[in-house]
Amino acid sequence: MFYWILAETKFGRYIYAVGSNEEAAQLSGVNVTRTRMWVYVISGFCSALAAVVLTSRLYSAGPLAGQGYELDAIAAAVIGGTSMMGGEGHLSGTLVGVLIIGVISNAFNLLGVPAPYQEIFKGIIIVAAVGMDTYSKRNVV
Repeated sequence: MFYWILAETKFGRYIYAVGSNEEAAQLSGVNVTRTRMWVYVISGFCSALAAVVLTSRLYSAGPLAGQGYELDAIAAAVIGGTSMMGGEGHLSGTLVGVLIIGVISNAFNLLGVPAPYQEIFKGIIIVAAVGMDTYSKRNVV
């Protein structure tokens, strides 16, 4: 559903426009404030849904239950081709990034790698992916 929204609707084009360049989107007639507000509403709803799923999986709720998942989310998006500079990225690439991060995390857990080293490795992956994205952007222009 979200793939269809991003690829086929006016709202999806607005999201990419605002993410790429807010000023240009505003000058093109996009209501940047409303678009950003709806993106935050959708993001909050998805976060609440994820919290319900996580709570049902753990049979408990705690303030630190999802700690560390933000790094996984950023790493998955960057590995999937989402530009940290904004305006680029696809849902299918992000799903591939999620699968890659899931396999890497599972492999580290099976190998008994301590959690701090796993976080360091994920950070290195993010820095490398952002560096490659920045390097490719400079060479294209």
